[in-house]
Amino acid sequence: MQYLAYLNKFFWKYRWRFLLGIVFVGLANWFRVWQPKVIREALDTVVIQVRHYQETGGIAAHPEAYEELGTQIAWFGAAVIALAMLMGLFMFFMRQTIIVMSRLIEYDMRKELFAHYTKLDLAFFKRNSTGDLMSRISEDVSKVRMFLGPTILYGLDLIFLFVLTISSMLRVSVPLTLWSLLPLPFLSISIYWVSSVMNKRSEKIQQQLAALTSTAQEVYSGIRVVKSYAQEDAMGRHFAEQSEVYRKKTLGLTRVDAFFFPLMVLMVGASTIITVYVGGLLVVDGSITTGNIAEFVIYINMLTWPVTAIGWIASLTQQAAASQKRINEFLQTTPTVTRPVNQSTSQPINQSTNQPVNQSTNKPVNQSTSQPINQPTSQPKGHIVFENVGFVYPDTGIRALENVSFELLPGQKMAIVGRTGAGKTTIADLLLRMYDVTEGRILLDGKDLREHDLYHLRRSIGYVPQDVFLFSDTVQGNIAFGKAGLAREEAEFFAKSAAVHGDITGLPKGYDTLVGERGVTLSGGQKQRISIARAFAKQPRIVLLDDCLSAVDTHTESQILGYLEQALADRTAIIITHRIHAMLQFDKIIVLENHRIADSGTHEELLARGGYYAEMFEKQSAGGLVE
Repeated sequence: MQYLAYLNKFFWKYRWRFLLGIVFVGLANWFRVWQPKVIREALDTVVIQVRHYQETGGIAAHPEAYEELGTQIAWFGAAVIALAMLMGLFMFFMRQTIIVMSRLIEYDMRKELFAHYTKLDLAFFKRNSTGDLMSRISEDVSKVRMFLGPTILYGLDLIFLFVLTISSMLRVSVPLTLWSLLPLPFLSISIYWVSSVMNKRSEKIQQQLAALTSTAQEVYSGIRVVKSYAQEDAMGRHFAEQSEVYRKKTLGLTRVDAFFFPLMVLMVGASTIITVYVGGLLVVDGSITTGNIAEFVIYINMLTWPVTAIGWIASLTQQAAASQKRINEFLQTTPTVTRPVNQSTSQPINQSTNQPVNQSTNKPVNQSTSQPINQPTSQPKGHIVFENVGFVYPDTGIRALENVSFELLPGQKMAIVGRTGAGKTTIADLLLRMYDVTEGRILLDGKDLREHDLYHLRRSIGYVPQDVFLFSDTVQGNIAFGKAGLAREEAEFFAKSAAVHGDITGLPKGYDTLVGERGVTLSGGQKQRISIARAFAKQPRIVLLDDCLSAVDTHTESQILGYLEQALADRTAIIITHRIHAMLQFDKIIVLENHRIADSGTHEELLARGGYYAEMFEKQSAGGLVE
């Protein structure tokens, strides 16, 4: 239960609904327990009346007997029906409170977990597979919901029914009650054993389910590669092997359930036999009435479901504990990249306005109205300085940058070239604060990058990654992703700037065409250019293009860079590329080699000095790639 203690805050949030649900459970069981008493009263009344008639001449001597007995039985029957209807009414109310509460908490948990995922840094997503992330936010949360709803509901129902039923039984006959409940110690031992087994097996099942989800997700995402290598059968066998492991573990848990539930029914049946036998002896002795035996038998059968449900409740609780443990592992993971915090208010602050930031939206908060503010009062100018920057990836320990220093003034354009693995993309990641530097520091407008508000820092940068990603939305929706409320005319202008307008108009529905998951219906070049249009639409102060022109021809590249030269003339731009053509009009070019800056200067200066840049220029000139 230590892992489930995390849910206490949700119980407090919905405390009135939960407390009202407890009251309804109590009332439903109170009316339920009254039914056997009415039946006992009816049976005793019939027995007494029949005995009276027999002692005074028999039923034939009393013509009014059938009418009297019929009227009395009818009243007793009406009382039982009324009690059943009241019990049903409060059962409806208890489900409307407790079960609905569990759905509301499930909704809150999924929102909280999703929001926490988005706050975590890239290192977290590299350590954990997408399938595992999905499994915890879907399957694990669903299992916790089963604990919050049915488990708690039937657990409360069990407690109230046990207390009310056993207290009623004790008032009738203590010896008969003790004999009837004799199998309970054996039940307790069974529950203890089953709970421990289920806990271990449930956790292993959830881990295997996460692995199974990850396998399926990877195959679906990489279906083009799977098909192109004709590996459908191999991947199918791998998935079948994972499924077989999951099947065996699930069957192992099911076998425990299959053994446990019949055991519960057996013990309840034994209680019924004991009740009839011992009760009969007590009737003969005159300690109880015949109606009391019927009352006890009904009580024992009423306890059948709660007693049987103990194992089910224990199983769900153990599964929920295992799932909550997995959820807590991620919720307790703290991001290494954090936004600045105002010490007096313990809230993140916007450095440009010195105002608190709403932690759920990462937006600045108006202190007088406590409402998010859409934009900061000042935008970054784009003065970027790297001072002896070094970076080592936290998980792998691989060094990506060492003693990198350069300065880029506002409005300047810079290109970064270098061999694969030299650290080019790492510079973009550090500027976006996907990671924090290991050594040195990065300054933006004279202020350490770590002191800038994280939300507005990223809002002011237009980034096109090397691995282009489009959402399963329309073309218009993808271009407008970085700027809410983007008009169609604006989208068309930025699409033209990215040299993709003609391609879009050729699609079946133009800008309203759905691009499919990850833009699967588009070519690589189209996806790259739509991604560039998305970055342009933000109208950012800083533009980062990470080798995003590799799938376009040189003419199209010239159009895109022409937009950078004209419309973004006063904005800072960094382009990571392998094409010399892209660097001819740039203010500065840096060459990375072995994670360091091997050379820097203008196009002419680098050609004059020779080295990697001149060698690359010569090769591309020979291949016709340089204009």
